[in-house]
Amino acid sequence: MRMDRREFLQAAACAAVATRPAPRARPSIVLIMADDMGFSDIGCYGSEIATPNLDRLARGGLRFTHFANNARCCPTRASLLSGLYPHQAGVGHMVEDRSAKMGPAYQGYLNGSCVTIGEALGRAGYRTLMAGKWHIGEQPGHWPCDRGFDRYFGLISGASNYFRRDPNRTMASGNEPYDPPAEGFYMTDAFTDAALGFVDEAALGDSPFFLYLAYTAPHWPLHAHPEDIAKHEGRYDEGWDALRAERHARQIEMGIVDPEWKLTPRDTRAPAWGDAPNKEWFARRMEVHAAQIDRLDWNIGRVVGNLRRLGIERDTLVMFLADNGGCAEELGTNDPTVMPGSADTFQSYGLPWANASNTPFRRYKHWVHEGGISTPFIANWPGTIRPGTTTTQFGHVIDLMATCVDVAGARYPTESHGHAITPLEGKSLLPIFRGREREGHDVVFWEHEGNRGVLAGRWKLVSQHPGEWELFDMEADRTEMNDLAQRQPARVREFSDLWDKWASRCGVVMP
Repeated sequence: MRMDRREFLQAAACAAVATRPAPRARPSIVLIMADDMGFSDIGCYGSEIATPNLDRLARGGLRFTHFANNARCCPTRASLLSGLYPHQAGVGHMVEDRSAKMGPAYQGYLNGSCVTIGEALGRAGYRTLMAGKWHIGEQPGHWPCDRGFDRYFGLISGASNYFRRDPNRTMASGNEPYDPPAEGFYMTDAFTDAALGFVDEAALGDSPFFLYLAYTAPHWPLHAHPEDIAKHEGRYDEGWDALRAERHARQIEMGIVDPEWKLTPRDTRAPAWGDAPNKEWFARRMEVHAAQIDRLDWNIGRVVGNLRRLGIERDTLVMFLADNGGCAEELGTNDPTVMPGSADTFQSYGLPWANASNTPFRRYKHWVHEGGISTPFIANWPGTIRPGTTTTQFGHVIDLMATCVDVAGARYPTESHGHAITPLEGKSLLPIFRGREREGHDVVFWEHEGNRGVLAGRWKLVSQHPGEWELFDMEADRTEMNDLAQRQPARVREFSDLWDKWASRCGVVMP
């Protein structure tokens, strides 16, 4: 019987595994990111949604209770790949070129003064692979294979139909535009199929690989397989108030949140569930969101299972996070007379459910309060990371470049293609992976759409644009319920001055 290309690669990879004499000196690295997923949306962070594969990674590895992203997709992706603040990499907002009015920090694609993890690890002999959402440079010449990735398949843009071609979005295979087939396509599955093929190819060689797998799930539109939706039918009939309380209790039991941190009140813009209209439609929206996470987890299981099948699971560091908190956006296409889920709908799950996704925190994607920037972070590396551990040490998405360079034994370059490279802002997480205290950040910063933040030790200064600064003690009050700004004006001045200096250094322009 004639084998197709995928079967051939699998067979050849299995043969390579059978003859490999010893573990590789340098591990491969798999970095997986979810899109628009709240802090409490997976099982090992308090969710009722069954995520057995992510839970298994957590049980066999390490969970961070305090890990931060940049509150929105493009800025987080720019920091993840560059190890810099997004403005330093040229993505101070989104992919629109705003440089004429706001300066080079807002050009909307990665600049020449940064390198990606793909470029840095490629120089060190790694095979560099990417599948999924790019969204940090939509024009040709700024795609993944132009920024250090040997192989790519995925969505150059963001927020696309999961089941079929979206004429307003760009997909690509390598540097060539790609149109999905009319039947049998689902984006989450397709990204995984490509990633598995890339890893099978890489396993044929002697070099370790870096795989960046950036899913769009569970970002709107609410699109899911019918069988996945069916698993969750009726689960959310009790509403968001009951769900928030249930998740919070589970988080306390797990040790993910401190019982002294108060659960934030329901957002005032969300009605009590008992007063909500269109309950069947509201419940269906959360059912589809859960189904998207269910399918995401199943596909992550396929990736990890493939590492096991190839015999390289112990040689591979796997990391997982989300690009921002739950998304409260209400789309103009949200229609209570239409149940979401199929390819012919285009809806979001809305503010009340996002409020539940971000349990126990305040606010959402876009804002740099904890609901916008807090993400699960799981690291699994058999033989290096002690199974079933949890850390309260702080980590930030800018740390992932430094971590990958450290783990790979690579060097972060000082120049690339004739450009001087901006020095790293992040710090390696490897000491934490090895069970030690690391020398953390003295201070980290945020800005997106005028929303500002500073974290210095236990203190966080934060502002929702165009509001005033608020001050919170993160050790006593990480849910940001007790604003100390009026009582501690000197601390507010100190940290706001730090933010001003950082903003000037990084080219931040307030709207």
